[in-house]
Amino acid sequence: MKKKDAILKVATVLFANHGFKDTSVQELSRLTGAAEGTIFYHYKSKENLLLAILERTRDDIVTQFDQFFENRPFASGLEMAEETISFYLYLAGLMEDQFLLLHRRFLYRFSESNPEFRSHLEAIYNCLFHFFEKAILAGQADGSIAPDIQPRKTALILFTMVDGLVRFKNDNLYDAGALFNELLNSCRRMLQVH
Repeated sequence: MKKKDAILKVATVLFANHGFKDTSVQELSRLTGAAEGTIFYHYKSKENLLLAILERTRDDIVTQFDQFFENRPFASGLEMAEETISFYLYLAGLMEDQFLLLHRRFLYRFSESNPEFRSHLEAIYNCLFHFFEKAILAGQADGSIAPDIQPRKTALILFTMVDGLVRFKNDNLYDAGALFNELLNSCRRMLQVH
């Protein structure tokens, strides 16, 4: 693994688990074996390092979802929505540190004053909303999802429900897997034609 990749990987874990202020470049240097000067050479500052992590996270999420949807036949848009929910939960487990990082408040504080942070966060969430919305539109086209719901708003609601379970799991508040079937049933009821 390249030193730059190792720095990103370890920094992601540190920022996700300790926060921005409590992550030191000294600790990052110790854990990666990269000199502090090397870290600053590649990233210039802790903020730039965090931006690089957000960019990598966005790219990884987009790549994973694109690969998931590539040449995958769905019997209906409703099935596509259900599979999107399942895949999101799977991906949140696979990329646990990145999703934990996305739930940290300091990112959103940075985004209030730094357009680059805001841009990266918006790109990540727009990507996620897009996949839920895509399934809803497909379901409305094939009749498996009610035609009278608003795709974008409903996609946001679906995302919030699913991401809420991820937050429960990440914060060790509840076994999110125990709610999986209930989540799918609730989503079906919300989406299906009545």
